[in-house]
Amino acid sequence: MMRLLRRYLWPRWVRSGRVLLGLLSVLAVLAMAVVAPVLAPHDPLAQDLSLTLRPIELRGVYPLGTDGLGRCVLSRLMFEAREAVLAALPAALGAMLLGGGLGLGAGWLGGRVARAVGWLAAAWGAFPPVVLALLLVAGGSGVAVAAMLSAWPMFCRVLRAELLAVAGRGHVAAALMLGFPRERVLWREVVPAVLPAALALLAWVAAGAVGLEAVLAFLDLGGAPDGLSWGRMLADGWEVVFLAPMNLVAPGVVLFSVMAGLALLGDGLRGTMGLALPEARLADDAMAGDGP
Repeated sequence: MMRLLRRYLWPRWVRSGRVLLGLLSVLAVLAMAVVAPVLAPHDPLAQDLSLTLRPIELRGVYPLGTDGLGRCVLSRLMFEAREAVLAALPAALGAMLLGGGLGLGAGWLGGRVARAVGWLAAAWGAFPPVVLALLLVAGGSGVAVAAMLSAWPMFCRVLRAELLAVAGRGHVAAALMLGFPRERVLWREVVPAVLPAALALLAWVAAGAVGLEAVLAFLDLGGAPDGLSWGRMLADGWEVVFLAPMNLVAPGVVLFSVMAGLALLGDGLRGTMGLALPEARLADDAMAGDGP
């Protein structure tokens, strides 16, 4: 009984320190985004020029001080977590669906489809991601769309390579030789086997999307119209770093923690989920008499 409880309540893929640290980082950002309207001590956009550049007051009204316009640093940090989430999740999921679908289709179908998709991914990926994102944002695209369109070639190339490696394994060839439908082999053998790579890329692309949103906001080329962005805070904090260093340190530490946490999560999932996923299920079905 204890083994069953441990298996379902504490699966193998979360028994890694890297996964746990990454999950804690992601959950902290999500919690900040959700509870910001309730727990933030002040309106993040409220300005008071009589309270500019106040120091840290851990038990005071402004726990992390104020910026050059008298806005609460802690409140801005909490509300800006929503911009990070809105940039990371759509970009990563969209890139996975677009690039992963094209990569899996190209690897499974082969022939002209594979050549066309490979050429498209190579041509699109030849542009530096930041430059491509700048062009897309300048053309009116949102930060999430720009990050998605910059990252999909990575999903396409990596998942196609993973699919080709999995398709060459013995249990996949055995399932095809036994007469199982190709679609069933794809969904029961190939897709679960490439899932660790897809989830690892998902976390890494989400980290890149958070960083890209911060870079664009730092350059004043994107981000929320109201200026609620960690990148905008870094730009503002850089100007007053010697007068109020917390304006630069606080968003820098939060941004680094989020990106590092997502990277650790992706790296940990890549290692642990590869061990946790079962293999050769169709071959086992055939040995048990469950034919096509």
